[in-house]
Amino acid sequence: MWDRWQKLEQSTVRKEDKEEVDHDDVTFQAGENPTSSSKSGKSCSATLEPDVDQTKPEKPYDCSQCGKQFSLQSNLKRHFRIHTEKKPHACAQCEKSFSHATSLKVHVRIHTGENSYHCSDCGKHLTTPASLEIHQRIHTGEKPYCCTQCGKRFSQSGNLKQHERIHTGEKPYNCPDCGKGFSHLSHMKQHQRVHTGDKPYHCSDCGKSFNHANHMKTHQLTHSEQKPHVCSVCGRAFKRADGLIEHQLIHSSVKRHCCSQCSKAFFRAKCLARHQKLSHIGEKPYECPQCGKRCATSSDMKKHIRVHTGEKPYHCAKCGRDFAQSSTLKQHQRSMHTG
Repeated sequence: MWDRWQKLEQSTVRKEDKEEVDHDDVTFQAGENPTSSSKSGKSCSATLEPDVDQTKPEKPYDCSQCGKQFSLQSNLKRHFRIHTEKKPHACAQCEKSFSHATSLKVHVRIHTGENSYHCSDCGKHLTTPASLEIHQRIHTGEKPYCCTQCGKRFSQSGNLKQHERIHTGEKPYNCPDCGKGFSHLSHMKQHQRVHTGDKPYHCSDCGKSFNHANHMKTHQLTHSEQKPHVCSVCGRAFKRADGLIEHQLIHSSVKRHCCSQCSKAFFRAKCLARHQKLSHIGEKPYECPQCGKRCATSSDMKKHIRVHTGEKPYHCAKCGRDFAQSSTLKQHQRSMHTG
C-alpha cells in the first residue's frame, strides 16, 4: 500500500500549472480510479484548457478503502490514516497520539491554555472558535444539518454524514481480518476485538472483562440490587427494560412464535429457535475444544466451558458465594435469603 505513496510522491509540480490554478492543485499524476471528467486522467505536464470550470477542481485521487475522492495527493494521504489507524504525531505532555499534525497542535492547547474559548452558558473551555460554536448548540438546540432523505436534523455535519449511510448502505470501513464492512469506524474497531480477543472493559465488582462497554454495563446489573422496571400487572421487578418487555408477553397470552414442525408456540423467538434445534433439527454446531462435547446453542457452550475453566461470574451480594450459572444463583437466593 505504501509503495503507491512512494510512486505518487515522485510526481513533480510544474510551476506554470500551479500558478494557473489558485484553488486545490490538480498537479499530480492521477490515481488508479479517476473521476468521470475527461480531464481527470492527465499528468502534471498537461495544460488546462480554457473551457475548464476552475470553480470545481478535479478530484482524481480515490481512496482504495472507501472510494472518497480528493483533489490533492496529500489530502488523500491524510485521509488514509483513518483506515490504517496510524497516529504518528504524539503529544509530549501526555500519551495521546494523533493522525494529523494539526490535530496535535489543537490538542496541545489543552496543556498550554493558549487560545482558550469559554462557553458563557456552562463555563466549558474549548480550543477553537469552531468547537465552541458546535458545543453551544447543546444549549441552543440548533441543528442546522438536515437529511434530505428523511428530514432528520443534526448539530454536526459529521453526524449527518454517518446517518446518511443508513439510506445509502455505504460501509466504508472494512475489517482487515475478515473483510466485513461497517458504516462507522468505531463499529469496525469493536468488531476487531473478536479477532484480537481484546477485552478492555473490566467490571469493578468482580474483575470480569468484556469487549464492549454495553456488555459490561449489562453484566454489572447482576451485582446491583436495584430493579427499577416494574410490571404493572403483577408487580414483578426487573433490572433491565428488555427483561420487563419479555416478561409482559406472558400476560398477553399471545404466543406469536409458532413452530412449523409441530403445534408448539412460544412467547420469544429465541425460545422457538432453541426448541427447533433441540427437538427437530438435532443440530449441535458448537464443539467444546476441551472435551469434544457438542451443544445446540452458543450460550449452552459458554455454560459448559465453565466446567473446565472453573469460572463463576455470578456473585451473591448477600453472602459472597459465586456461581457458574445465573439460574443457580437465583435458586440459591430464593432458598437462602428470602423470607
